[in-house]
Amino acid sequence: MRVAIVHDWLYTLGGAEKVLAAMFRCFPRADLFCLFDFLPAADRRTIGYTQSHVSFLQRLPGVREHHRMFLPIMPLAIEQLDLSAYDLVISSSYAVAKGVLTGPDQLHLAYVHSPMRYAWDLQHQYLRESGLERGPKGLLTRLLLHRIRMWDVRTASGPDAYMANSGFVARRIRKIYGREARVIHPPVEVPATHKPVRKGRHFMTASRLVPYKNVRCIVEAFRQLPGERLIVAGDGPEAEYLRSIAGPNVSFTGFLPDRALRQTMASARAFIFAAEEDFGIIPVEAQSEGTPVIALGRGGARETVRTCGPHPTGMFFERPEAECIADAVQRFITVEDSFAPAACHENATRFSQDHFHETFRAFVMEHYEAFCERLEGAGSQMPLLPRPERSWVPELAPVLQPAKRVSRV
Repeated sequence: MRVAIVHDWLYTLGGAEKVLAAMFRCFPRADLFCLFDFLPAADRRTIGYTQSHVSFLQRLPGVREHHRMFLPIMPLAIEQLDLSAYDLVISSSYAVAKGVLTGPDQLHLAYVHSPMRYAWDLQHQYLRESGLERGPKGLLTRLLLHRIRMWDVRTASGPDAYMANSGFVARRIRKIYGREARVIHPPVEVPATHKPVRKGRHFMTASRLVPYKNVRCIVEAFRQLPGERLIVAGDGPEAEYLRSIAGPNVSFTGFLPDRALRQTMASARAFIFAAEEDFGIIPVEAQSEGTPVIALGRGGARETVRTCGPHPTGMFFERPEAECIADAVQRFITVEDSFAPAACHENATRFSQDHFHETFRAFVMEHYEAFCERLEGAGSQMPLLPRPERSWVPELAPVLQPAKRVSRV
């Protein structure tokens, strides 16, 4: 059986690439297709491949630095990838990968990290942050996004089945595409056991410092909490601005390597997260280190943070505003002793790498076997795909060793 994995594009390592690496652990002989690939050899090895098949976008000048400018022709580019030689196609999509062309005797399973949020429910926020609310450029951008939405809906019937990285994304898939999706949460590196760590006096947040992560409102909240300390880990275009508005109780570390990031998480009183993410890997990582989470009560955080029951792992605030976050921090301080580090770690194990591999493999095998039976029942004259044997996916025991950490801050 020949397997192809289709990813949107590769120029940096982030959360979607952690999922891609987990897919390659299940299918180490799969071929990789994408729009363009500028990863160095070391990062390719981290994911689990050495060579990829790319579209014509790879050769166009400026793609590496300004790839989002090429969004209008990405649907055309993804449709030019020739997958006709493959029995099973798995798309890993947060933009256009689900739109690849497949035939009736090929099984296409789509893992959707998110429908294109800047083309759908976050269009207005995207236009505001890009300064495109008005004027000729804004009108042209709205027209282009309208055409992207038409293509996105038209290609929604292409995959035979959908997977979503959270219930939040599954609801968006149902609303936008009219399709049901199986929720398979992304893999998170969770320590096998919890080792107690002495807590410091600081709170913490970590992310790429870009507007939609809402780090600004966290920094502003701690201007209202002069007696509390905040550590901000990560880098990005907002870094200089955030430093300019921060009070003396806020410190910036820049990018932290994995071990240092985990240590800072483990010793924090709580991890603060103000973005509306489709899933949000880093709040789960914080809990895996025994640290409770104070999060915006929207998106994937509502599935990963427990706020009720005998063993809560965090609390929510309603809006990404400084006043709401400051109030949540003060409420947290009054009940801080009710959050047990061991309970936080136990909650994080629900999203472990082992759990992803088991559920992902089971989903693929279930649909592949049913697909073979449908072909046989239809009396196809084409050579039938082999029935899945236990050996068609390698045993996972030797390949479930944690991969090199994929950075996302």
